[in-house]
Amino acid sequence: MGHAAFWTVRRRDNLVGYLLVAPQLLGSALFVLLPLALVGWYSLHEWNVLAGTFEFTGGDNYAKLLADPGVREALAATGLFSLGLVVLNLGLALLLAVLLNQRLRGTTFFRTLFFSPVVVSLVAWTIVWQFLLQADGGLNGLLEVAGVTGPNWLRGEGTAMLSVIIVQVLKNVGLNMVLFLAALQGVPAQLYEAAQLDGAGAWRRFARITLPLISPTVLLTSIITVVGSLQVFAQIAVLTQGGPGTSTTVLVYYLYQQAFQFHHFGYGATLSVLLFAIVAVLTIVQWRMRRRWVFHEA
Repeated sequence: MGHAAFWTVRRRDNLVGYLLVAPQLLGSALFVLLPLALVGWYSLHEWNVLAGTFEFTGGDNYAKLLADPGVREALAATGLFSLGLVVLNLGLALLLAVLLNQRLRGTTFFRTLFFSPVVVSLVAWTIVWQFLLQADGGLNGLLEVAGVTGPNWLRGEGTAMLSVIIVQVLKNVGLNMVLFLAALQGVPAQLYEAAQLDGAGAWRRFARITLPLISPTVLLTSIITVVGSLQVFAQIAVLTQGGPGTSTTVLVYYLYQQAFQFHHFGYGATLSVLLFAIVAVLTIVQWRMRRRWVFHEA
C-alpha cells in the first residue's frame, strides 16, 4: 500500500517528464555547459601542448587581451563584417520576400533558386566562389567581356571584406527570405484593403501594416544573422586567410590563429570567453529591445 500510495498519478507524470527531458539536459551539460566551464578554466592557464606544460597564470591572459592590438583590429573587422552582413542579408531577404509574395508566375522557381544555396555545403560554396573571385577568375572574365578590368577581389584592401560579405549574403539570404515570406503570408489581406480604401499608398501600407506585423520575424532573423556573423570562420579561412594584412581577420579567425597556429591555447580560450561575452550581450540587448519594436509584445 505504501509503495502504491507513493507513485501517485502526478508523480508518475513528473517522472515521465523528467525522463523525456533527461537526454536534452544531459547533452546540454556535456556538450555546452562543461565545455564553457573548461574554456573559462583554460583561460586562466598557459597551456603549451608542444612543451607539455600547463601553468596557472591567473588574469595574465586577460591583461594580455586588453593590451593586444590584434584584438582591436579583429574586433574592428568583425564589426564591419557583421554590419555589412546584417544590413545586406536582411534588406535583400525582405525585398525578395516581398517580390515573391506577389503570387506571380514563376515564383516557385525563384523561391527554390534563392533557397538552394542554403542547403549547399558551406566549404564547397566558398571554394567555388574562391575560383570565381580570383584575378583571372570567372567574375573578372565576365567583366572583361563588357570591357571592364576587374580587380583582384580577394587581395585588394577595399574589396576583400566586401567579397567575403557578399559570398556569405548569397549563401544564407534564402533562409531569411523564406522566414520573411512565411510572415508576409500571415498578414491579413483585409488590412491592406482597408488601408487602400483610406488612400494609403504602397510605401505607407508597408511601413504601417507590414513591418509591425512581421516584427517578430524581423527580431528572429536579426538575432540569427548577428550571432552567425560573429561565428564566421570557413569563409575567411578559404577565401582570404585573414588578409590582405589583417583586414579580414575577424575575431574567430584570430582565435584560431592564436590557439592552433601559434599554440597559445590559454590565450585562445581567453578569446573564446570574449567572443561568448559579445554574443551573449548582443543577444540580450536585442531581446530586451523587443518590447519597443516588436508589435505583439506588451
